[in-house]
Amino acid sequence: MSQKTAIKTRAVAVENHADPYQIGAAKVESDRFWRWGEDNLLPVALALMARRATTHRRIINDKADYIAGKGFTCDEQQPLLSAFLNRANGEGESLRTILHRLAFDKSLFGNAFLEVVTDAGHTFLSFYHQDASCCRIARDSEHVLLHADWSRFRESEVRTLPLYPRFEEQEDGTLHTMIHYKDYEPLFRHYGVPAYIAGMNVSAIAYKTDRWNIARLDNSFQLSGVMMLDSTTDNEAEAERIVRLAEEKFAGNPGQVMFVIREGSEDDHSRFIPIEAHNEGDWQSLHEQATADIVVAHSWFRSLSGLDYTSGFSSERILQEYEVALNTVILSAQEELTEPMREVIEQILGVDCSSLAIINRPPSRSKPIYMKVWEARKADGLEYDPEDERQQQFLSEITKYNLKSIN
Repeated sequence: MSQKTAIKTRAVAVENHADPYQIGAAKVESDRFWRWGEDNLLPVALALMARRATTHRRIINDKADYIAGKGFTCDEQQPLLSAFLNRANGEGESLRTILHRLAFDKSLFGNAFLEVVTDAGHTFLSFYHQDASCCRIARDSEHVLLHADWSRFRESEVRTLPLYPRFEEQEDGTLHTMIHYKDYEPLFRHYGVPAYIAGMNVSAIAYKTDRWNIARLDNSFQLSGVMMLDSTTDNEAEAERIVRLAEEKFAGNPGQVMFVIREGSEDDHSRFIPIEAHNEGDWQSLHEQATADIVVAHSWFRSLSGLDYTSGFSSERILQEYEVALNTVILSAQEELTEPMREVIEQILGVDCSSLAIINRPPSRSKPIYMKVWEARKADGLEYDPEDERQQQFLSEITKYNLKSIN
């Protein structure tokens, strides 16, 4: 005797049910290093989030650009220092390139690592940026372990370097050390915490609202609903097969479709019952609030994040916010990153680094470049002297220097 069964089955047609920031790798267990995050893969999650959240990534990029500035300047009477600024390692990278990568890692991970290489006679000096996601602090808190992929950790593939100011000789006879930059956070001793730590959830919200809109577009804005199927089945396996076939043919993305199989009759009454939801305004408000919270979490500014361009380009507001950012975020970050560099350069190369400065330039100009310095100072209400030889220069002539020097 056949068994006629009415079976309810729910099929949610979404591309991926998993959290977009969940890594899913096994926890790395070892007594050689301090884990960075519960599963030792927190940097991977932070990097993944930065690749998926638009505003979050823009702020990280902009912070790194502003902190690295437009390069370095120094006393022209220091040819060795000038040469080092242009070529800071054997790969031909400039010091500005290395600083930019350190600033990027610091903004993204709250940690950054700089490898210093020299020899016993201090005949050369090289700086190398090391990807922070590849670095872990050893259990003795005096060394850094480098591994290309910590999700597939192998003891034999680990490279060990001492933390500055200790140098250790390597197989090729050179001396190496590692400078570890980290953002202070109470209860975190071995690794720093990124400034935006309180905004990780809102960054995920901004990503998910973007993803929801993309899914709606891919699905041609089809509605969610209930698909009623008239069918007679002999067993649950047959009912499951019918649901799977219907799901493959009718289920949309991101529409949530519930398939209901009911006992069939002579006439087929299969139909789709849409469920309308008028919540676009709620999603938009949620996205806007999340975006605003991301900026706040980063201690950054809207006009410097490209968020207000649609409402009109205001150079005055950009300059004002850049001035605030320069004095609250940028200069302090530059000092933190370059202070150990200066110390190492003076110690190894024996040159005076007091003239070493980063060129900071605002993203827009409110004064024409054909204006003289004394005229610009006059316009800003500052003291000026038309007879001063330095103030006789045009603004276009001093763009290669740090603009702070004229104040």
